[in-house]
Amino acid sequence: MKERKHVYFFGGKITEGNATMKELLGGKGANLAEMSLLEIPVPPGFTITTEVCNDFYKQGKENTIKLLEKEVKEAIEKTENIVGDSKFGDNTNPLLVSVRSGARASMPGMMDTILNLGMNEDTVKAIINRSGNARLAWDSYRRFIQMYGDVVMGLNPIEKDDEDIFEEIIGQLKEEKGIKMDSEFTTDDLKELTVRFKKTIKDKTGQDFPSDPWTQLWNAIMAVFESWMNDRAIFYRKLNNIPEEWGTAVNVQAMVFGNMNDNSGSGVAFTRDSATGENVFNGEYLINAQGEDVVAGIRTPQQITKKGSQDWAALQGISEEDRKTNGPSLEELMPEVFRQLNAFQKKLELHYKDMQDLEFTIQDGKLWLLQTRNGKRTGTAAVKIAVDMLKEGLITEKEAMLRVEPQRIDELLHPVFNPQALKKAKVIAKGLPASPGASSGQIIFFADDAEHIVKEHAGRKLILVRIETSAEDLKGMAVAEGILTARGGMTSHAAVVARGMGKCCVSGVADLRINYKMRTVTANGKTYREGDWISLNGSTGEVYEGQVETKPAEMSKDFASLMELTNKYARLDVRANADTPHDAKVARDFGAVGIGLCRTEHMFFEGDKIIAMREMILAENTEERKKALAKLLPLQQKDFEGIFTVMNGLPVTIRLLDPPLHEFLPRDIKGIEEMVEAMHISESRIKQKINALHEMNPMLGHRGCRLANTYPEIAEMQTRAILQAAIKLKKEGIDTHPEIMVPLTSSIMEMKYQENVIRSTAQKVFTEMGDTIKYEIGSMIEVPRAAITADKIAESAEFFSVGTNDLTQMTYGFSRDDIGKFLPIYLDSGILGVDPFQVIDREGVGELIKMAVSKGRLTRPSLSVGICGEHGGEPSSIEFCHIIGLNYVSCSPYRVPIARLAAAQAAIRFEN
Repeated sequence: MKERKHVYFFGGKITEGNATMKELLGGKGANLAEMSLLEIPVPPGFTITTEVCNDFYKQGKENTIKLLEKEVKEAIEKTENIVGDSKFGDNTNPLLVSVRSGARASMPGMMDTILNLGMNEDTVKAIINRSGNARLAWDSYRRFIQMYGDVVMGLNPIEKDDEDIFEEIIGQLKEEKGIKMDSEFTTDDLKELTVRFKKTIKDKTGQDFPSDPWTQLWNAIMAVFESWMNDRAIFYRKLNNIPEEWGTAVNVQAMVFGNMNDNSGSGVAFTRDSATGENVFNGEYLINAQGEDVVAGIRTPQQITKKGSQDWAALQGISEEDRKTNGPSLEELMPEVFRQLNAFQKKLELHYKDMQDLEFTIQDGKLWLLQTRNGKRTGTAAVKIAVDMLKEGLITEKEAMLRVEPQRIDELLHPVFNPQALKKAKVIAKGLPASPGASSGQIIFFADDAEHIVKEHAGRKLILVRIETSAEDLKGMAVAEGILTARGGMTSHAAVVARGMGKCCVSGVADLRINYKMRTVTANGKTYREGDWISLNGSTGEVYEGQVETKPAEMSKDFASLMELTNKYARLDVRANADTPHDAKVARDFGAVGIGLCRTEHMFFEGDKIIAMREMILAENTEERKKALAKLLPLQQKDFEGIFTVMNGLPVTIRLLDPPLHEFLPRDIKGIEEMVEAMHISESRIKQKINALHEMNPMLGHRGCRLANTYPEIAEMQTRAILQAAIKLKKEGIDTHPEIMVPLTSSIMEMKYQENVIRSTAQKVFTEMGDTIKYEIGSMIEVPRAAITADKIAESAEFFSVGTNDLTQMTYGFSRDDIGKFLPIYLDSGILGVDPFQVIDREGVGELIKMAVSKGRLTRPSLSVGICGEHGGEPSSIEFCHIIGLNYVSCSPYRVPIARLAAAQAAIRFEN
């Protein structure tokens, strides 16, 4: 049996991997190998596979080192041979390396990186002797100690009110020296920082900073594997559905130095605009800096293109003269380097046929690429890039649809600021439009506070305000409406992660003064406290005081083009859950081809309807009940007329009354008093009825078809309202397709009883009105027994609609209302992989659905089957519905575009 390979080399002609090996080498490692094969200048190095990450968690650190030792030493020798005259661990001409993570799915900032590894007091002297650049040597050493101390030795930030330990030391020395920028440190200052860093490490850990390069390397490799299971990586994986078993690769690469001199630098670039999707090369760089400086937001970077630099200066209110002096673009400052970078970005986008996110370093005028990956982008950008690349002939129609994650469509549907309201809004600051969108919320300064507040008070809207964000802020960013930072550019952590999450973000607002201890932020001379409202315009970079009114988003032509393509490929129809003409119109405008669930009980809570409904509930006999229902009939008919009119020509599935009657009665004293006054009956009688209707377990009680079989006059009234509305509209030229659905059936006899009530009522209506209308009767499948006996139920039902919410409740024995008490623990501990109320449980609930479909169609081959729970708008659940051969899914109106795209993608992925 061939021995498993653990280490793959990249660099020049002896590169061992390629872009197809992401599962094994991770995204970064596979792309480094691919760039090497494309003859793009990449510093040589090697990738330790994702499989070793899983080995590490099974067998521990020491055994993993033994597993890797031989291959890693061979790969280091190969790196030395390509670099030429330097050796790892040598005290006269040392090879320094970077150690970076690289999962197969991009996880920006979630795991750990260490640069300049291999340095000690001797190598510092060697670098000075060979380069003559003492500042480079000491700057690289202090950076290495800082990263290694944090990542490997565990010196993370102290209290939430304080900065990172090392940044605090840097700040103290800046204050002592009267300087503001890291680049202003002298060589002696940098040497002093290393002394203070080492002392802090010794004081905090009781250990000396290691000087042996091999010890440093092994510890760093293991630390990167350990970072796969840090809190922020775990949270990010859950947020983006990345499996834990994938693991991370580790990339060890020869260092190149962007901090060598003023002819050096580092940057990040995008082949297209990751916020808008425009086909514009853009990015940021810093002179005399290493790559982490750009994304950390410690210094505000400069733009790589001249136009980008001019646009940035205009946003910041900087004159052209000052821009040229203080912030020239890379295109202007290093035209030859820019020319090479521009050529490489075109080559890479053409090769990968997708927007690329590049990291680069310039070492004394020579350009090196350190990474390329498919860039994170907003929903708007994803749609535009996909449609543009289709038009450009780079990708096919199918590829264009697969390029857009269905959930990202949701971002395009979010409200935007009302232009009229913006005219009156007070602008208090302006920064960079890092991630588009409109958001209003209360100021919050700490991510863990934001997470706690939203958990305790669902619906609270917060704006996370930070000097700059880091990976530790991820949970707070996830629950915030928007992110505002004082530092950082368009490629900072805040900007990149916000775009990946679809969150509004304004970054680099230099005029903000944030005081974490006082929990205040000062802008334009005014101080705002935690809890004050502000609004962010992520499309312009403007920050407004208070809440600004919003309006519905307008769909772009690119969005319309993408939706047209879904019609061409999707096999599943997409309907909507809608109970009002307004919701029905929204759904139809978004492309729904019918209503899959109209919940009639929602109609009874408006105005006079609730009074008539309560009269019906309080009735002592059938005659009194019919009298109350007679009052409801014209009101309900009018509702159906409105919905049928909007859905002219399309099917409308109407569920007969489902909830138990007690839900229509008041639950508090005030509500009872209002009912007494409106209906002129005694309080005691109301309380008596409430007590009589009380059920120990309403989910299993007197509701659904059980209610209509007990009181058939309810089903009679609703059937009459539906069919009278349809016949009336037929005479007005409106084409109606009513589908009457019986809820909560568990046996054929329940279904037959309801079918008899509906058909006999229909015949009476047709006779009275002198006309007929085609209609269908179907069953809701939401009880396990209904799925098991679906062949019997299909004898009576002409269609099935699976209520996945209730079917999940009954299959698991979980209450949706109470699951919150244990669901988080189940998800964290791995007892459940996902929330079954969000994603269809294929092994259990899914098997019941498959059974219902196959058994139902054995009896009635033409049986139409759909789902109408919230799962109808969730992409992986839609994929499952496609696989098992359903006819349609039904979801909330605003999720219709998501469902349409997911349905098309499922058809493409499973077309064979």
